[in-house]
Amino acid sequence: MAENTMYTVRANIKGVDQTPRKVSLVASLVRGRSVADALVILDHTPKRAALVVKKAIASAAANATNNHGLDGKTLQIKTLSVTAGPRIKRFKPASRGRALPFQKRSSHVLVEVAGLEKVKKKPAEKKAVAAEAAAKPAAKKEEK
Repeated sequence: MAENTMYTVRANIKGVDQTPRKVSLVASLVRGRSVADALVILDHTPKRAALVVKKAIASAAANATNNHGLDGKTLQIKTLSVTAGPRIKRFKPASRGRALPFQKRSSHVLVEVAGLEKVKKKPAEKKAVAAEAAAKPAAKKEEK
């Protein structure tokens, strides 16, 4: 595989109990930035939606490093989209026996991060390290 190939990994958070408009305001703060910068910005953002967006970005970064072998330092936010989720229809009592309808909106957050693959050590280096590790217990036995 070529070293400069960027791989993308995604994470979804569905059913966030907040309107898409409020969540997308926070998402627009970090769209297109590196993952490390985005997490710092979201730590200092005083909005409830910041926690949801931060969790989605952290989940995508964890997927990239643990499941796909990407380097955590090279991760960039490629896509950060907030879409409307299902709406729950409710009614609020009003005067004279009326009922006024309203909707509880929810959101879905999709994050795609892109990064480079981790540089793998060559097999020859692993054998040398294993040989050194095997030599250390033998040296301790000789000293006793």
